[in-house]
Amino acid sequence: MGIKERREREKQATRQRILDAARELFVHEGYEAVTMRRVAEKIEYSPTAIYVHFKDKAALIRELCAHDFLRFAEVLNKVARVQDPLERLRKLSRAYIAFAQEHPTTYRLLFMQRHPPEMEDAEDRSIQQGNPEQDAYAFLQKQVQEARDAGCFRPEYQDVDLISQTLWGGLHGLVSLHLVMEKDEWLTLKPLGKSADLMVDLLLGGFARPPGNGTTRAR
Repeated sequence: MGIKERREREKQATRQRILDAARELFVHEGYEAVTMRRVAEKIEYSPTAIYVHFKDKAALIRELCAHDFLRFAEVLNKVARVQDPLERLRKLSRAYIAFAQEHPTTYRLLFMQRHPPEMEDAEDRSIQQGNPEQDAYAFLQKQVQEARDAGCFRPEYQDVDLISQTLWGGLHGLVSLHLVMEKDEWLTLKPLGKSADLMVDLLLGGFARPPGNGTTRAR
């Protein structure tokens, strides 16, 4: 590896450390705690060194939003090639749970913290809302719509947003329960993956058109 490549690699590693520190501060202490000085202290850098990578807090927050939302969407998009629409929704659910288990701090930042207006503005500029490749909710909507269009759902369940939000709400509820209650001794939680599989089977089973009605789906 040449000097230029090594320096670029070191630069990217430093940026990642800064983003990780900012995320930790936001989740555990709130948005106001995310200052350039606090981030610098957390990774044992000088504040001046932080400004080499991000010109101000707004730029740091914008990068953090773009990084985390796009990483989340990228994980979900990996299931797009599954042919059967209902199986695709099951695998999407498993990918959602796996992401939350592997990146709990990121999950808390994205879905368990109230975002101030300036942070929401940064999110709007960072991702293309409505683009399934960048917008995770748009990706979920697309999968639900394709399942509906393929005749997978009962006639009374044709509202794409209603189905999408019900599935998302169930998954988010289970993830939140585990992240908040996992260390409480009075409650022994069942494995998150097992609970999520059961819930998704029950929800999709309720939405799905009964077999033997003449509807054929690819397997």
